[in-house]
Amino acid sequence: MIEPFDDAYFMKKALQEAEVAFEQGEVPVGAVVVVDNKVIARGHNLTETLNDVTAHAEMQAITAAANFLGGKYLKNCTLYVTLEPCQMCAGALYWSQISRIVYGARDMERGFTTLNTKLHPKTTIEGGIMAEEASSLMKRFFILKRNLN
Repeated sequence: MIEPFDDAYFMKKALQEAEVAFEQGEVPVGAVVVVDNKVIARGHNLTETLNDVTAHAEMQAITAAANFLGGKYLKNCTLYVTLEPCQMCAGALYWSQISRIVYGARDMERGFTTLNTKLHPKTTIEGGIMAEEASSLMKRFFILKRNLN
């Protein structure tokens, strides 16, 4: 029997957020926070829209989840994000004490693993979930961006 609420199911929700970012001219990264198989927060990149370098998808989702839960800690929550978090987002995730991070594509230049950024010791990480779909969206975005300039 296939589990209806598996990692791929929630990564598809994060990819939907990334598509929204793409349509808005933002780097297409999307994120959702899940607790008890329920999406409690969504986010996508808003750095261009808000003129804010910190407005990454993860930061938007962390803030929305904390507001939903009424507290700053995201224990028992899972973040699904289409691209491996950067150093800044990994730091915020560290402080949120999130239980689990699931990401799609690796960021070989700016990802937290490449930069050896520490996460909370109790946080578990799984990468590569729907990585091809996330990577493909990112490539499409930058090809389009280059062709417009």
